[in-house]
Amino acid sequence: MERVADWQLAHPSAHEPTHWTQGVGDAGFMALANLSCTRKVRDAMVAMGERNGWQLGARAYHADDHVVGQTYAELYLQLRDPAMLAPLKARFDAILAEPHEGTLEFTVPGNQDRWSWCDALFMGPSAWARLTAATGDARYRDHAASAWWRTSDYLYDKDEHLYYRDSNYFARREANGRKVFWARGNGWVLAGLARTLQYVPANHPARARFEQQFREMAAKVLTLQQPDGMWRASLLDPDSYPTRETSGTALFAYALAWGINQGLLDRAVFEPGVRRAWSALVASVQPDGRLTHVQPIGQAPTGFAEDATEVYGVGTFLLAGSEVFRMALQDGTTVRVTNPGDFYRADEMIELPLASDTAQAVMEADTSRLLPTQRIGDTLLFQANFAPGEQRRFLLLPAAAAAAARRLSATASRIGRRSTRAGT
Repeated sequence: MERVADWQLAHPSAHEPTHWTQGVGDAGFMALANLSCTRKVRDAMVAMGERNGWQLGARAYHADDHVVGQTYAELYLQLRDPAMLAPLKARFDAILAEPHEGTLEFTVPGNQDRWSWCDALFMGPSAWARLTAATGDARYRDHAASAWWRTSDYLYDKDEHLYYRDSNYFARREANGRKVFWARGNGWVLAGLARTLQYVPANHPARARFEQQFREMAAKVLTLQQPDGMWRASLLDPDSYPTRETSGTALFAYALAWGINQGLLDRAVFEPGVRRAWSALVASVQPDGRLTHVQPIGQAPTGFAEDATEVYGVGTFLLAGSEVFRMALQDGTTVRVTNPGDFYRADEMIELPLASDTAQAVMEADTSRLLPTQRIGDTLLFQANFAPGEQRRFLLLPAAAAAAARRLSATASRIGRRSTRAGT
């Protein structure tokens, strides 16, 4: 992961800094930053946000211009600089105040002011959910849930358990007569489900429906994996598109590994497929760290040069790697912490009594982020955010199982003493 990230940082994309391609790359960089032994990658993301003035893309309602907000919100959750969040909050407040309603038919002008194409379900909803996590204001997450199901009702094929890219593809067929379901498009959706569910509490009324769709799609996607571990650009006609494709494969690997790590998917059933996918992805990393076999920007299955690369492909690769990394850490103790109140609690201190002198690492179970910790005697301290009535899970790991955590804990700033005791 670090080798691929280093190559991309040394060969920056020429796309506009708030373009969706960059925003997806940034999401992957944050996934790596959450595990890395150094601050290099996170510092690069802070520098990116400062260069952008923490602004989103120019199109007020377009999901592609919101995706970079995912990284801004994640940085805010770690660093608590209000400047990181202000433009994102202002943009989403304006949308809530004046929502653009209307058809999702893709040929109608203005349709992309709504989530009328399946890629939007990666770009938009998890930025809205992260803003709720950052502010405690449930309106943002609830808006994302409502808009998600409107798009799902329009684009989700309940028989195939796959998404059409947009309404232009309802009647189209592949050379073999099957429906057209684009791999990367469905990867955007399945990964978008995972990234949205990270910030949808178990007690949220939409949680069960999100989980059901996630399991349905995951089961279908697994049956479409090819023997070499990859998914082809066309899910139902892989023979017409024989070129290996890394961006869709990485999105599927990320989502499936996340589902395993959350206990939503049967590890025995899904882990072999994730392992094959990760091996195939690594095989597309060149010795210098350049990731190849990335389908260029598009909206449907197509052929392309095998040496093609793109920053969003790197982002999806890093997302996949973060959850494959997490899969090796499943033997840690699960710590469950509950907010019994009916109010949002930000940066709540967790005070965890320890029975041994062994150094420990703490990972957020839902996001796979290693947390800074501080040990005082037989007590381990760390911080987290809680929605009203929310229970969250954390993995307590031997530091030997996560080398990055030793450096992270060693460089953490001193944590205050206000605390909540946790149960295991």
